[in-house]
Amino acid sequence: MTTTPRPEAQRPAIGHLSRRALLKGTVATASGGALMNWGSLFNSASAAEGVQKQQKRCILLWMNGGVSQFETFDMKPGRPTGGQFRPVSTNLPGIQVCELLPKISQNMDKLAVIRSMRTSQVDHPGGIHLMHTGYSTAANIRFPEIGAVVSKYLGRERSDLPNFIKIFSHGNSGAGFLGPKYLPFSLSPEGRLPTFSTSNRNSELESRRNGLRNFVEDVFAREHKAETARMHREAYEAARRLQNVHQVFNIDDEWEKNRDLYGDSAFGRRCLLARRLIEEGVPFVEVGQSSYDSHADNFVWHRSLLPPMEHAWVGLMTDLEQRGLLKNTLIVWMGEIGRTPRINNRSGRDHYVRSWSTALAGCGVKGGLVYGASDKDGIDVKDNAVTEGDFFATIYQALGIDPKTEHFTGVRPIPIAPFGSEVVKDILA
Repeated sequence: MTTTPRPEAQRPAIGHLSRRALLKGTVATASGGALMNWGSLFNSASAAEGVQKQQKRCILLWMNGGVSQFETFDMKPGRPTGGQFRPVSTNLPGIQVCELLPKISQNMDKLAVIRSMRTSQVDHPGGIHLMHTGYSTAANIRFPEIGAVVSKYLGRERSDLPNFIKIFSHGNSGAGFLGPKYLPFSLSPEGRLPTFSTSNRNSELESRRNGLRNFVEDVFAREHKAETARMHREAYEAARRLQNVHQVFNIDDEWEKNRDLYGDSAFGRRCLLARRLIEEGVPFVEVGQSSYDSHADNFVWHRSLLPPMEHAWVGLMTDLEQRGLLKNTLIVWMGEIGRTPRINNRSGRDHYVRSWSTALAGCGVKGGLVYGASDKDGIDVKDNAVTEGDFFATIYQALGIDPKTEHFTGVRPIPIAPFGSEVVKDILA
């Protein structure tokens, strides 16, 4: 499918802040002081309620280190930048992918591949932050990760399960200005719960201690309107609710039945756990795979990493589709950067952001679509450049969250996708 180039996005002018906007920036206390309002959007409860009814979910497949576009979705056979691997045909006429992705090649009708990403952060810390938040780092603002935003708008209040879960954690921003309530809950690379999630005391003693803690905190709260005290109590309550659902994280029985579907790998097991958590109502799960930072031996690393990754990815899409969940579950596949067209003297590819690839599936995304194009050597975008802001705006739109939604940090309005971002409408049904 071909698409026409979009004009450059225009940054809208921002006028004076109104008195109402100023008041949104702080929350007054009875004593006349001000409290941090953690990215307040005063009508966010009603906004979230409307989105939650759609029951949409998101799984982020995070390729840490920066997977190569040349060894996946944007091969350049016969060119100096082409590399060692051969292209193979897919179930989309005229579209080819790397020979290391045979299962993906026969499931391209489920994917929307973007071959025209152009982003702004070429190093790992900056890129990881950028591709988890949609924003570059700033000295005076802590931006929330996409998982925190999804947790706020698609999460369930007082859920026994956390609303934002990372399996093999990556990212460095957390909940940012949305506040501790939306922090990620991180599991080990094997999907194990952290040690603090299980109490070492018997249930009777734990109940008595919790009753005493609540009594003390109630007394304190009546005399001190402290935001930190409320957050402390919420954290304890969430930890206690987690005791009710420990069994959800045990997938041993399911793994025996689904090992072949997902592939016998650590990443396959993580993807199965992600499906389990999504099915149980968790709105956002990140699943990580590492070691794509292939400055040396790029082809050796990709030969090792891609087969288990694509097996698990296809297994996840198949499993979700068979359970009727793919239509409401968005799968996002990306890393923080791409790799250079030039192959260096260590048979490696270095960091590159002028033209690279990501992919989406499910949740209203048009399958069987390749959007944008790079030039003949993959040096630059030829058609339909997609910025990080455009990418995040498109993700939020697919999930039913208005990407122009603003929160206030003090008196400053911050949209969840950067000002000037455009939804890539051609990708969405």
